[in-house]
Amino acid sequence: MSTLAWFASASLVVWVWLLLGQGFFWRTDQRLPRTGPGPAGLRARGGPGRAPARVERTEWPAVVVVVPARDEAEVLPLSLPSLLAQDYPGRAEVILVDDGSTDGTGRLAVELAARHAGLPLRVASPGEPGPGWTGKLWALRHGMALARARGPEFLLLTDADIAHEPDSLRRLVTAALEDDRDLVSQMARLRVSSFWERLVVPAFVYFFAQLYPFRWINAARPRATAAAGGCVLLRTETAVAAGVPDAIRTAVIDDVSLARAVRAAGGRIWLGLAERVDSVRPYPGLGELWRMVTRSAYAQLRYRPALLLGTAAGLVLVYLVPPVALVAGLAAGDAPAAWAGGAAWAVMTGTYVPILRYYRQPVWTAPLLPFTALLYLLMTVDSAVRHYRGRGGEWKGRVHSGGRTPAGGGEFTPRHGE
Repeated sequence: MSTLAWFASASLVVWVWLLLGQGFFWRTDQRLPRTGPGPAGLRARGGPGRAPARVERTEWPAVVVVVPARDEAEVLPLSLPSLLAQDYPGRAEVILVDDGSTDGTGRLAVELAARHAGLPLRVASPGEPGPGWTGKLWALRHGMALARARGPEFLLLTDADIAHEPDSLRRLVTAALEDDRDLVSQMARLRVSSFWERLVVPAFVYFFAQLYPFRWINAARPRATAAAGGCVLLRTETAVAAGVPDAIRTAVIDDVSLARAVRAAGGRIWLGLAERVDSVRPYPGLGELWRMVTRSAYAQLRYRPALLLGTAAGLVLVYLVPPVALVAGLAAGDAPAAWAGGAAWAVMTGTYVPILRYYRQPVWTAPLLPFTALLYLLMTVDSAVRHYRGRGGEWKGRVHSGGRTPAGGGEFTPRHGE
């Protein structure tokens, strides 16, 4: 066989393994049940579900919603009213932490709360981040400290661009209680309106699930650990035991770091795709999506050049070799290369179809995944370049290139004036 045929065959072997041996990452059935959360539904959807029956609740635990926000005036009118309108039977309130916004985010939040009846809102400001802290985690630290003073059993950590249907909080809390979870997280459905969003966004979720198969995370004996930072319901006592967010204060990929800290403290985690939680942040052009990915791509590789080279080689072998082998093999009359490349591309395309259906995108776009993977490869390389130029982790005017996360955590003692 030709060299190209050998590479195409290796790619095919990898795809067969990904199809069958990587936690069925391509399936989209890890979700809270449509009819209301509970153990039976969680079992049907792939979660372990330990409680014997759904319980009709007369008492509901208190929840404080913590929303870190920096320059979010554009999306806040679409997201904050949905939190204030939560149909939750227990005591609940919202704390929005204005993280040094320059666009009137805090003032707008107060105005929205005055116009929309619902949960009480408190707006707070933590000041500039302390040394080594990422901006979001600094804001969460302040918000979680204020929340704990209210004595809630649960904290809902949600981004300022996330809109929730009215029953979202109720469903999250029910799932946590009835399935005995310390952290319940949903990956919000991202916006897919522009051409570039349709091309890039479903692949973002697909690649995430490939790295962190949801079934492995949710299993009784978990083999992976992750969360989706846009929507995380966290048991307060577990947050204290895990020492978060102090223990992960340098993390750029804060959601995965949070999940690992919770798991290390003995917490049980569930992660799934959302049906009633949506991101309203627009990414109309490739530039906005490019910045979103480059902010954390090299951090995902722990800032290691060897991992960058290995990842680049892997992306080329797995995603780019199949179409090249098919086309080149047909052109050169190399049947083994064409057959192996075509088979690998077919398996790749098939695994991408479910996430396209979840995002309500036409399935005929699935064969374009190699082109999207090439974009992600370029974004990852650019993320490394930005890091070495001192611009890594840049987001909304702040640069945080990462650092060493302390092993321990600690309780946050509010300073004077906080």
